[in-house]
Amino acid sequence: MSTRGTSPAGGGRRARSSADDPRRKRQKWLAVGLGAVGAIVPAVALIGIVAFMLTYVGASVPAPGDIKQNQVATILTSNGQTIARVVPEEGNRTDVKIEDIPQSVQDAVIAAEDREFESNSGFSIRGLSRAAIGQVTGNGGEAGGGSTITQQYVKNALVGDEHSYERKFKELAIATKMSNEWSKDDIMAAYLNTIYFGRGAYGVAAASQAYFRKDLSKITTEEAAVLAAAIRSPSYYDPEINREAAEARWNYVLDGMVSTGALAPTDRAAMQYPKVPAARAQGDDTPGANGLIKRQVLAELGELNISEQQVRTEGLKITTTIDPKVQRSVVAAANGKLEGEPKKLRTSVVSIDPRTGGVQGYFGGNDATGWDYAQAGLQTGSSFKVFALVAALEQDIPLSKTYSSAPYSAPGGLTVENSDGESCGSCNLATAMKMSLNTVYYRLMMDLDGQAQAVADAAHQAGVAESFGTIEHTLQEANGGVEGGVVLGQYPSRVIDMASAYATLAASGVYREPYFVQKVETSDGEVLFDRQPNKGERVFEAKVADNVSAALEPIASYSNGHALYDPSLGSRPSASKTGTAQLGDTGQNKDAWMVGYTPQLSTAVWVGTDEGTAITNYAGSSIYGSMLPSDIWQAAMNGALEGKPIQDFPEPDAVGGQAGVPYEPPPVTYDPDTRETESPDDEGPSRRFPGNGDGNLTLAPGVTIPLPGNAAPGGGGNSGNSGGNSGGNPGGDSGGGNTGGDDYTGGGGTGDGTTGGGYQDGFGGDIPEPPPLN
Repeated sequence: MSTRGTSPAGGGRRARSSADDPRRKRQKWLAVGLGAVGAIVPAVALIGIVAFMLTYVGASVPAPGDIKQNQVATILTSNGQTIARVVPEEGNRTDVKIEDIPQSVQDAVIAAEDREFESNSGFSIRGLSRAAIGQVTGNGGEAGGGSTITQQYVKNALVGDEHSYERKFKELAIATKMSNEWSKDDIMAAYLNTIYFGRGAYGVAAASQAYFRKDLSKITTEEAAVLAAAIRSPSYYDPEINREAAEARWNYVLDGMVSTGALAPTDRAAMQYPKVPAARAQGDDTPGANGLIKRQVLAELGELNISEQQVRTEGLKITTTIDPKVQRSVVAAANGKLEGEPKKLRTSVVSIDPRTGGVQGYFGGNDATGWDYAQAGLQTGSSFKVFALVAALEQDIPLSKTYSSAPYSAPGGLTVENSDGESCGSCNLATAMKMSLNTVYYRLMMDLDGQAQAVADAAHQAGVAESFGTIEHTLQEANGGVEGGVVLGQYPSRVIDMASAYATLAASGVYREPYFVQKVETSDGEVLFDRQPNKGERVFEAKVADNVSAALEPIASYSNGHALYDPSLGSRPSASKTGTAQLGDTGQNKDAWMVGYTPQLSTAVWVGTDEGTAITNYAGSSIYGSMLPSDIWQAAMNGALEGKPIQDFPEPDAVGGQAGVPYEPPPVTYDPDTRETESPDDEGPSRRFPGNGDGNLTLAPGVTIPLPGNAAPGGGGNSGNSGGNSGGNPGGDSGGGNTGGDDYTGGGGTGDGTTGGGYQDGFGGDIPEPPPLN
């Protein structure tokens, strides 16, 4: 017989008692813990119930219309100067009885904001649960909000938006008491007469006029859904500002009306989004360029979960990233350079700090309630070649890679040529970028892995929006493919996106999303939002971005002398690219660009018209990127950066064995016995060719070709001047082109008013295409 729990003679390990079992210990502590929680939870619940009851008993329910909206929100520059004010339109509200509010409007609002309104007791357990889940998971947008219509009215009328448990307790208690004391019709009427719908309209009657310019009684079901859709965030869901989001929210409302039984599925299927007239000017609208900044700021606040109701009622102080010096320079350049030009011309200028992503200067036009050109989709022309160069460098193709500049026959029968027949023979990518040679960059694109798609991908990585407005997928066709024209700026992009994408290059390949709002405070000093420094996202290796900058550095000077200069500090390095989009096959242009940057600031400039028609200057000559857009860019950048330290771009590391711009022979100029000539293309002057004093053209040491008639340039006039005026003047008479022709206009060629005669017409006839300069 053995004894349980003892060991045989000679020793051994004692058997473990049940009290020593670790699993039993864990179970014991779990039981103790659950018991403690079980004791605590009822205690907490009891405290909450008591607090709720005390709040409930002491709560007083306001009468409809008691809300006071008398605080002004102020939008400020980065240093505290006022940009705009948001003034509550207390007079823009007309109370209406519930019987005067169409049932379709009530049903749409219920579908948008509180689908359990008819059955809940002022608050929704399901809604509160969704809100709690959203707080825990950080997915509040998808989990859904927790506020009922009754709670929203109580919050607006009495307790405000303070973020505290005490305030939420008070809101719940009053909402519950109101639900017990008021009828659902009373609550709905009070809510619809109080809530802010956007466009300065408080209450549904004012909203009917603001959005559809009609009496509330005449609102259709489709229009009712538009009004209901706006409540959540009026600036964001205004179809004039964000049509895509507004329609998505409108569909959500109508689908909700079907689910609540307020709308038949067959009626829903037949509905189309109604026409919504443009917003009328409001009493507190800020005029001019600042009004468009205000519009962008209010939309951004919605994305930051700061409601329109807070903006209108809490006296917010909204500090933006707008730098007053940069903004003054941007506006002055945009308006100043358009003086004396055709009235139909429009321009937009956006300046972004590459180190933060903050928008420091913004000019979308002078009409605060009109079209914002900085947000419009516009063809970018040759300014998009930069992204082909980015893609090439990412694939280890260096700046020294050479291509022919001869016309290129692309697949599908397309022939790609250079503007005005410009050519370098064969040249490297840096030279081709400076000369803006279409054929070289089309050939480069065809060499890339991914070809056209690689260019689009690089642009998206840099900061060109993936979608905007009604364009679901930018830089591609409806079938998802990308055409080769992407390298030449075929697809529309926005001015703000081009400034942002070039800012990524200025930041050596680090992307930072552009933004306007830096900080938001209430009138009593509570900070609702304070943006923290953004380290950004590295989208390109530094060597890729820095080699692009090296290739773009000569272009501002090369493009009709638009280098940056500080009167006290001297020359300022910059990297830039011009672009011009043609108007079909008319031979005229419709969009012209200059986009460029320093390490401190990236600025994009567009010039065009409202209708996408031909752009011409005061003399009737076609406008190119190297002309008016570059004038605006240079003036805006010089003014914005005046007095700021001169900063150089980083020395680039090698890509494909080449670091920076490859060596080129010294600039070719005429000897003292002759003068220089230029042949402007759409991006700037062409190469310069030296004469040898006897009427021949020297292309390289020992290589010359005779000019027609073996006469010195301009031989028909006084030092070549009798046939034309100084470069830059308009016109083109029998003596040769005036714009860019300068003193080489006496040979009998005829300029076209834009290219002047160039080095062909200005010499009295065509000359052979010179051999490559290697």
